[in-house]
Amino acid sequence: MLRAHLPFAAALTVTLLGSAGATSYPLTVTDDLGRRVTLKKEPKRIIAMLPSHTETLFAIGAGGKLVGIDEYSNYPKETAGITKVGSGYQPDIEKIVALKPDLVLADESASSRLTARLEAAGLTVYGGTAQTYNEVFEKIVVLGRLTNREAGATNLVVKMRRELKDLERTVVNRPKVSTYYEIDPSPYSVGPNSFIGALISRAGGRTIVPASLGDFPKLDPELIVRANPQVMIGPALNDARRRPGWSNLQAVRSGRVHVLTSEERDALSRPGPRLPQALRTLIRIIHPQALR
Repeated sequence: MLRAHLPFAAALTVTLLGSAGATSYPLTVTDDLGRRVTLKKEPKRIIAMLPSHTETLFAIGAGGKLVGIDEYSNYPKETAGITKVGSGYQPDIEKIVALKPDLVLADESASSRLTARLEAAGLTVYGGTAQTYNEVFEKIVVLGRLTNREAGATNLVVKMRRELKDLERTVVNRPKVSTYYEIDPSPYSVGPNSFIGALISRAGGRTIVPASLGDFPKLDPELIVRANPQVMIGPALNDARRRPGWSNLQAVRSGRVHVLTSEERDALSRPGPRLPQALRTLIRIIHPQALR
């Protein structure tokens, strides 16, 4: 994944110390595909192909610009009335073009081919999403610039950082709890440098996945057995008991195997404004006594 923008700390400092007023157009930014994307004027009709982008636009005051969203965007409740246009991997190109967007926000991992198809139709596409913890805040800043909502983006970042810091204080000096986080039963999990891995660490946990395997790797089940985690997040307890070699794992024996609600799963899987909610969920699971 290409990263051509400023490091987070520098980008955020520029945003906070500079004028958070109107964005100047034409505006050119570099997306995560390494493409230079130019907006000649403030976008009024936006399509978001990722739930995290949808949630961020609403959180910074740009939700009213959305004319189309991906099929998985379901938060906040205002998304109910917005046209669905498929997903990043299965987009409804005809519907997207018919909505006449002046900006499409896509995922860089799925959007390379999508970007080419939409550009051929004369549309402007920004491809990029957060993969790491700090990139969550970077993307909020970028979306604030793109949509002329820099003040809203700055306020959101400051609010999130404050809430996250307050939550982190509740687990200071508590022991690190080895944690297995399951994205799906394949099993896919999370590395320590992914935004979910960073949240686990900030919640007083430690993902069992080595950084060398990447941010969202498919694991050898034997690695999970060897790691013998104290907490498991994702599978159901009865399911965990039936998996080969899992019945004697610490988390299974102690019953510390947690199924997430759909709302908790969404907040944890989407690198966006609900990061504090996601951290609170992880603290409740990893160090339940900390929030009492």
